[in-house]
Amino acid sequence: MKIEISRSEFLKVWQMAERSSSSKSTVGSLGGVLVTAADNKVLLSATDLKTSIKCAADGVNVLKEGSAIFPVRILGELFKKAPTDVFSVDIKGEKGILVSGRNKTRFSTWPLDDFPKLAQSDGADVLCDVPASDFLRALSEGSIASSPTDDFPKYLGACLVQLKSGLLHVASSDGHRLSLSKCLCEPQSQNDTDLLLPILPLRELQRLLQGIGQDKSGGGSVRILYDGSMVWFQMGGVEFSIRRVESSFPNYERILNPNTTTTMFVSRPDLLSALDRIDVIVRSHTRMVVMHISPGGELKLTGRAPEFGTAAEVLDAAVEGDALKVGFNVGFLQDGLKSISFDQVKISLNGEAGQMTLRRDGSDDFLYMLMPVRITEQDMIESEEEEYAGVKEESEKGEKSENVWENTEGTFKGEKLLEI
Repeated sequence: MKIEISRSEFLKVWQMAERSSSSKSTVGSLGGVLVTAADNKVLLSATDLKTSIKCAADGVNVLKEGSAIFPVRILGELFKKAPTDVFSVDIKGEKGILVSGRNKTRFSTWPLDDFPKLAQSDGADVLCDVPASDFLRALSEGSIASSPTDDFPKYLGACLVQLKSGLLHVASSDGHRLSLSKCLCEPQSQNDTDLLLPILPLRELQRLLQGIGQDKSGGGSVRILYDGSMVWFQMGGVEFSIRRVESSFPNYERILNPNTTTTMFVSRPDLLSALDRIDVIVRSHTRMVVMHISPGGELKLTGRAPEFGTAAEVLDAAVEGDALKVGFNVGFLQDGLKSISFDQVKISLNGEAGQMTLRRDGSDDFLYMLMPVRITEQDMIESEEEEYAGVKEESEKGEKSENVWENTEGTFKGEKLLEI
């Protein structure tokens, strides 16, 4: 095999494949990219056995057809540091030579037989087509409440991608919060489908969608296919696959309590700025902010770290319903606010122990639900301590939110959620 490479165009696709290889695997070929040159086209393939990618490479001229496994650790650096923008790679057997101007670098490749056979999407069922920009938004918003973890239950480190009634839902939860985003799609199947997918591959899928969207205005569309264990996402010359998590996601609709006692409309940028300043004080303590909500248009935020100091911020807000004092984890609240690409945010609360929901004003395509943190005397600033002098029950310092699956009447309390 011999190919001529234009670096600036080729590297964009190479880096997609490079990220899907596995540098930590004891199987050497998983740390490489399979390069196949045929019919004046070059296809790059890589896998870590949990995910795989196939992408058509730009900026490559095929001088001689063939295949080889390029070692990522060596050739990835050589491609970036080659002295000329156009260079050639010539492979004979398991030996290769990169020629860039007057410079030559010799290297070894992995045996072709060592590369695992990738699952094929040819026999998979087509689930739906969805605009890439809408799918990227839904993934970004719906995955907020998930984080990489090996903890049980398995849904904690995964996201639910759900095809339901002509809508694509993306939902995640870490037990203390829930994020849910929806977008329109074109179903190609009559059946509703639930797919539980690990969060790290989904974040790589987000990067792929962002890159494709930058190269092509609007990003085109994404086709989603499924064969019972693997899910494929086809977009702009790229096919990315993820192995489904063999578990299930709790029925989140059962915890979405429609009851509210207080509703507030507030400027998202102003609220985020205030929370950033309070976090400076509380981040080394409980990371809790207390919201003092007063009907008539005032939101007061307070935070305290006993050995460091206190902070208080007052914001304008349109408040309807009951006055309320309620505490939240600052980081969790910031995550929800940062995900809403809208200047005005609607916050609904259901008492001091009930769930809080964040939405875009005038839209129901995104919801972020967060459970409150129990307030103690130590969490109040000095001017308010007397008011809470009668409080007997104290939580441990740094206590996080109640579990959303346990703190809502009639939901998952005491119930086994998953069958593994």
